[in-house]
Amino acid sequence: MLSLIGLGLNDEKDISVKGLELVKKADIVYLENYTSKLQCSKQALEKLYGKEIQLVEREVVENATAIISQAAYNNIVLLIVGDVFSATTHIALFQEAKEKGIEVQVVHNASILNAIGITGLELYKFGKTTSIPFHESETPYKVIKENFPLHTLCLLDLVPSENKFMESSEAIEKLKQSGFDINTKVVVCAQLGSDSPTILYLQAKNIKPLHKFPQCLIIPGDLHFMEKEVLESYQ
Repeated sequence: MLSLIGLGLNDEKDISVKGLELVKKADIVYLENYTSKLQCSKQALEKLYGKEIQLVEREVVENATAIISQAAYNNIVLLIVGDVFSATTHIALFQEAKEKGIEVQVVHNASILNAIGITGLELYKFGKTTSIPFHESETPYKVIKENFPLHTLCLLDLVPSENKFMESSEAIEKLKQSGFDINTKVVVCAQLGSDSPTILYLQAKNIKPLHKFPQCLIIPGDLHFMEKEVLESYQ
């Protein structure tokens, strides 16, 4: 059996009771190490869960042959930061395992896609989510323009295995090169879902490095007065 278990956004305690029960029954436990970062160490997870955890990178999950072959004869768990299906690599693994006749258990959890509700922006008024990569790309700015008057969630690039994370200030510089108006008011978020999240509503040109990760950036569209009222509390 293959169990895909969301860990939420904060630390080892955010796993659900159902997820924890599956981990304790597992023969092998993997933790993906590329989509985001928890606010705790692998050792903290191992101590609470009572299991050795193996870190796996994107190529192992995308080339799912090894994991799926193990799941044919063992209870295999893949721990995923946030929710199971926030990243497309995991839905591909889910589908391939089903096609091979492997029983798959899915345990959901909180993700950045719903944690942004704390900003006061209405979730059903968001358009397409985009990513701002370390390499140059015109796509994020195009998505922001196409989404308007809807809001845009911009996920910032990261390489957890190298402790490399993009600052919102760097993301704004990349958008500026594509034509983004830095006088626009945006929302900067860091460590949403943690015990001490940072949320700032300010002009893009005034963003300073936070040195707190992971971060995301929201470009608001047309604001309802209630949305604006909540956002202004974060100024």
